Amino acid sequence: MLEFEPALSAGSLQLRGIAVPSRRARVREVPTQDVPIYQGELWTAMQRQASSIHEIAYRACYKPQLPAYFIERLTEPGDVVYDPFSGRGTTAVEAALHGRNVIANDANPLSALLTQPRLELPDLADIEARLNTLRFKARQVSDIDLSMFYHRDTERELLALRTYLMSRQADYKEDAVDRWIRMVATNRLTGHSPGFFSVYTLPPNQAASPDNQIKINERLKQKPEYRDVRELILRKSKQLQGKLKPIDRERLRAAAETAAFMADPAAGTLGIPSEIVKLTVTSPPFLDVVQYAKDNWLRCWFNALDAEYIAARITMSSTVAHWSTAMLEVFRELYRVTVPNGWVAFEVGEVRGGKIKLDEIVAPIGIAAGFACMAVAINAQKFTKTANIWGVANNAKGTNSNRIVLFRKPV
Repeated sequence: MLEFEPALSAGSLQLRGIAVPSRRARVREVPTQDVPIYQGELWTAMQRQASSIHEIAYRACYKPQLPAYFIERLTEPGDVVYDPFSGRGTTAVEAALHGRNVIANDANPLSALLTQPRLELPDLADIEARLNTLRFKARQVSDIDLSMFYHRDTERELLALRTYLMSRQADYKEDAVDRWIRMVATNRLTGHSPGFFSVYTLPPNQAASPDNQIKINERLKQKPEYRDVRELILRKSKQLQGKLKPIDRERLRAAAETAAFMADPAAGTLGIPSEIVKLTVTSPPFLDVVQYAKDNWLRCWFNALDAEYIAARITMSSTVAHWSTAMLEVFRELYRVTVPNGWVAFEVGEVRGGKIKLDEIVAPIGIAAGFACMAVAINAQKFTKTANIWGVANNAKGTNSNRIVLFRKPV
């Protein structure tokens, strides 16, 4: 049983006959239960205290210390760790670094594109050699206007790289080095420093629209400057791999040999056998807080993906009732794949200005699916750089606090 440090403040979440939806829209009540709540700084709030291999930008991602906290306490080497809403792959990468087996699923195929290469981990010398073979001389015309983001020579290099990667994939010649280059390039498309291909724009996990970028350029009186695509990909590759120890490389590559990367709805992962997952650590989409199509339109374009189609597959609910119905189906699927005495750490946040605390919503849903609700753990963090960017007060809107509802599957 997971034990929390005595120094943490404890409270109680009272679940008394709370109604949750069933598959056939009938209302079901969960039994009366007091769930212990533990609050404190469970893991560090500092920005750069985890492995450098995690430093890939993605909207609404949690810090690696969150899955590490539960992986270290609830699993053993060789156990299967799963994330049905994998995002940038934080849980999968952290599980691999701990010597666990990995299953990662996300309805957005960008997730596997961002995760798999960091487990395969090609050598830096091979990445540099491949980059040096690329030829960017031929001028291509983009199917969309990107002049507000890129210098014309940078755009030419990006188009050539995009064509190369698409052809390698179409010819079934894509390898781990190509996948790594694709992953890094996807994460360097736009950002707010000279380390990105673009002129100064929004943070890299949220692409501005072309019209908004034109306004940003006018307001800042800026024009896109040339960025060397090869040089920036290699620089980011060195930064991602720079602090890895030999044991980290060994564990990542070992996990890649057996890892599963899926792009199914979280409620319908038929490719996962029943009762094989020891621990799930995940964070679902929070109602309609994040606009995935708008945030990822440029990343999808670079990888020839349909952003609107992908967004339609992601659970985006405007009401708590709709979100709850979708999450009940997810929990039923988690119950199927979890081993007896296995665990689910389900991270949720405070939304709508802190008025909705999703831990109070999700606890009875997990119970209705068959799990026992063991605790709610609230990691209260100090002020962060990300919160400062968005002007969010400390712990005021869920940005700086994680609320994890911990479930266990009975024997």
